[in-house]
Amino acid sequence: MARSGSNLSDLLGYLVTIKSGEATRVPPLADLSQTLGISVATLREQLEAARLLGVVEVKPRAGIRKIAYEFKPAALASLTYGLATGELSFNQLSEFRKHLEAAYFAEAAQLLTEKDLQELNAIVRNALQKLKYPAQLPVDEHRDYHLVIYRNLDNKILNGILETYWELYHSMGYDIYPDRDYVERVWQYHARIVEQVQQRNFDQGLKLLLEHMDMMNQREKSIPRLSFE
Repeated sequence: MARSGSNLSDLLGYLVTIKSGEATRVPPLADLSQTLGISVATLREQLEAARLLGVVEVKPRAGIRKIAYEFKPAALASLTYGLATGELSFNQLSEFRKHLEAAYFAEAAQLLTEKDLQELNAIVRNALQKLKYPAQLPVDEHRDYHLVIYRNLDNKILNGILETYWELYHSMGYDIYPDRDYVERVWQYHARIVEQVQQRNFDQGLKLLLEHMDMMNQREKSIPRLSFE
């Protein structure tokens, strides 16, 4: 059972005891009920919470399996609820993401390898190609560009927040822009940021990053957003 005073449920406390490298299969709830000394009904509630946190998966014939911890599932569930109730605004999340990226940019940029920089340049080229007639919005490229910059930090909390931001950015329609000129300016910034990182000018790269992120706040919300077919 979970330790007295622990913030973990009985089920989460049990999952913690399964060490890395061990079989990840979790016993059936009837067996766990006997092991943990709690009812199956209580375990079902705790299992649903664990699924929401993304630490277990349940499949019809495979049963219950512990999976690697990621921060995104919990962050996505919480922020989606907060935005739906109106108790949070997307602008708050956007500002938080801006400050996170700014704080970690120099450290992250210095960890980018030549292969990473080639990947970033390829993303920029693909995005600019999409903007040629007939134009398409480089939605995936925009998300991938930013996530590549920070992935070498290997920070599950940071990566989880950034991944959640981009998923909500898409689901709330912020990747549909007023005009193509705006999108082209965004990708010009992206290209210049990579150039500065390649030249080891991290301060200038950060300055360009902040300018580019401020563009989102400068958009006129009253202008209808148009998508490119």
